Amino acid sequence: MLPRIAVTGPPGVGKSTVVHKVIELCKSRVRIGGVLTRDKRLKGKRIGFEIMDIASGATGQLSDLWGKGPRVGQYRVNLVDLDNIGTPALENALNCDLIVVDEVGPMELQSNKFIQAVENVIASEKSILVVVKLGYNHPLALNIRRIFKIITVTRENRESLPSEIAKELCMVMEPLNK
Repeated sequence: MLPRIAVTGPPGVGKSTVVHKVIELCKSRVRIGGVLTRDKRLKGKRIGFEIMDIASGATGQLSDLWGKGPRVGQYRVNLVDLDNIGTPALENALNCDLIVVDEVGPMELQSNKFIQAVENVIASEKSILVVVKLGYNHPLALNIRRIFKIITVTRENRESLPSEIAKELCMVMEPLNK
């Protein structure tokens, strides 16, 4: 079985930053697909989150302060973009060498389609890098914790982790033919 790594840690410690850096280190060696999330800010204040298909670059609104979708904390989840960008990104990632899921948390798991797509990814024989919300007890998050290697991101290790994770996930594979 190819490597499967889940990163976790407290909010704001740099989990997504670690994942972004791993992608940069691996992108010349393997085909990468899946989803990334990032803060959406207005005048320095977080107003929501975006979701991006790694392979196509398509982006959408995962959540914001003013939407009409299910509430998670102060945000409203945009199920349309989650289902129309996030789910297909994971389905298409099954054709890649490395699948990234940033993140498996309360917002993303408001969508049954997204949950099914993550379960299909896990059932594949692909290398996977996933971010799991710390302490989240959804059955899918618990399953990931059970079968993946878990790495906790801290302020002390977040600079060294990308190269360590990249070595495990993609440096053992042959470089892409260009």
